[in-house]
Amino acid sequence: MTIFDVLNVAGGVALFLYGMNIMGSALEKLAGSKLENILKGMTSSTIKAVVLGATITGLIQSSGATTVIVIGLVNSGIMKLSQAIGIIMGANIGTTVTGQIIRLSDLSGDSLLLKLLTPKSFAPVLAFAGAILFVFFKKPKQRNIGQILLGLGILFIGMFTIEASVVGLRESPTFVHLFASLENPILGILAGILVTVALQSSSASVGILQALSITGMVTWSSAIPIILGQNIGTCSTPLLASIGASKGAKQSALVHLYFNVIGTLLFMVGLYSAEHLFGLSFWNNIMDKGDIANFHTLFNVVVTIAFLPFTGVLAKLAQMTVKNTHQDEPILDIPVLDERLLTSSALAIQQSRSALEAMSAAVKTNYIEAMALLSNYSEEKVNVINQRESVVDRLEVSLNNYLIKITAKNLSKPENKVVSHLIYLVTQFERIGDYAVNIMERSGEIFDKSISFSAMAKNELGVLVDAVIEVLELSISAFKENNPQLASRVEPLEETIDIMCDTLHEQHINRLKQGQCSTEGGVVFLEILSDIERISDHCSNVALNVIGTNTTGEFDFHKLKKELHSGNTESYNELLKHYKDKYFDKLANP
Repeated sequence: MTIFDVLNVAGGVALFLYGMNIMGSALEKLAGSKLENILKGMTSSTIKAVVLGATITGLIQSSGATTVIVIGLVNSGIMKLSQAIGIIMGANIGTTVTGQIIRLSDLSGDSLLLKLLTPKSFAPVLAFAGAILFVFFKKPKQRNIGQILLGLGILFIGMFTIEASVVGLRESPTFVHLFASLENPILGILAGILVTVALQSSSASVGILQALSITGMVTWSSAIPIILGQNIGTCSTPLLASIGASKGAKQSALVHLYFNVIGTLLFMVGLYSAEHLFGLSFWNNIMDKGDIANFHTLFNVVVTIAFLPFTGVLAKLAQMTVKNTHQDEPILDIPVLDERLLTSSALAIQQSRSALEAMSAAVKTNYIEAMALLSNYSEEKVNVINQRESVVDRLEVSLNNYLIKITAKNLSKPENKVVSHLIYLVTQFERIGDYAVNIMERSGEIFDKSISFSAMAKNELGVLVDAVIEVLELSISAFKENNPQLASRVEPLEETIDIMCDTLHEQHINRLKQGQCSTEGGVVFLEILSDIERISDHCSNVALNVIGTNTTGEFDFHKLKKELHSGNTESYNELLKHYKDKYFDKLANP
């Protein structure tokens, strides 16, 4: 084998990987958003999920891609770990499709039909047809189909290039010795892992092994550990994708790892025990492309079927490795708005209230955790906040749609009023969540730029944080209990927070002028104040809405606020003094 053969092998591998990559990405584009919807919608049973995982992976030609999508769904709270396991197991079966396609190159015969069916005949045609569709057509669907055909053609051309370059290896003593050493199962498995990690695709590494089979040196005893190792190596992509993700996402990646590692070990023990005790007649026989493809498929199907009754064990192992805490669980639970309850408007309204209560709890938690990030930044906490915000955003859409469907029913006047009240509150709580995320983003800026606040600024923020937590708790409790008395305590506290923000704004400007704070730090501090003030404003809107819902006749928010702020309401003035004493007086005077 000359240096030119080595260069040709490198070029063939490049074409093979490129063809697989563009074919897979085009298939994903063709599926579009339906891919995630299908994954979410057909996981009611483990067997369904396995079939779905195998089908999706067979289409997009990548078990890693399927598992990464699943990790994304678990990370965002759309899918639970129990739903993900079946898809992950099925993905291992789906990834064997590539090998079965490649085995077509073993077809031989003198008939015209067989010659046309061989990849050497149709691969150039596929590539040419794909190029025509991709280059000369403008519609996305036609271009995607062209890219799929082009990718498949390039994949085969790359494989043929490898085959033509390695055919001389059968005469190489070094190559013969190398494959003989891979009959050692540990070395073979390590080789399979390393090649698959390097290529980031078990389908690609199996395809290259199939190409090497043309040398006549690939025996069952040397190829089996390599194929088993390739299944472990494919876990690297999901493991990398889970870095910085939620605990559920990390657990999904670990399920994939444990499933492949345990399956490989059990299969090895069974197979090598059978060879040792009884002897396997095929053990030292030469493998061709079809044998490699069939063994790869058989191994994954057998292991998947064997693990079907033990999906709970896999989940338990992953959860023992990455332990859940009590705080993590609510993030993943998205309230289900059951449309069957729309037949009873009272039940549907109550269900909507429960979902909105979950939404309000999520935005409050996000605010508290976002403020904590200002002094103790954590990527993991950022991810949790983003995950919770994703749930809040989806709840906003689903709640609004559900409430609109309720309005189409024959509602009583009080029910109409309650539904309007809930629609209004959905927006208020969602906006509070958005401002909490703004604060989280400011914490990232503080961390990235190594910004530090003065001791006085930290003290001021601490007092303000406590005040806003109380106004959040008051407004949420008033909504949950539908309690106008609790709601009446919100506005004086909100006015106190406004006064505090104005004072802190002025004091911080003075510190900036005196050079006690950096310009960057000053800008971030003022942005945080702005976000906090707006959260307080939305709490006021929630409370006033609760008061209005419990008021007979017409209710004017702005008129009530104007009356309260005029200073002529004794109960309001007493509460305003109470909150000023509690919070405003704690602020450090300049």
